[in-house]
Amino acid sequence: MSLFRRRAAAAHELLLLTRPGCHLCHKARAAVDRVAAELGVEYREIDITTDAALHDRYKDAIPVTLVDGAPVDQWHVNEERLRRALTAR
Repeated sequence: MSLFRRRAAAAHELLLLTRPGCHLCHKARAAVDRVAAELGVEYREIDITTDAALHDRYKDAIPVTLVDGAPVDQWHVNEERLRRALTAR
């Protein structure tokens, strides 16, 4: 991967919203791990049960990936779509 692509990806904030006991969250975490490792990006995973506002907003839609606060995917992570979101300027 080019240095430019790594810098562009690093400039974005990547969040994965999950909750305990979510079977889809395990698959989403694996996909996010792959893309994040490829692009050299760190991400935060947030348990929505620890934040009332996030729980109210996303309770039935998780897992959710967000890049710079904008939803990219819910329920299933499309790795190519996530990659594009992280490398967009």
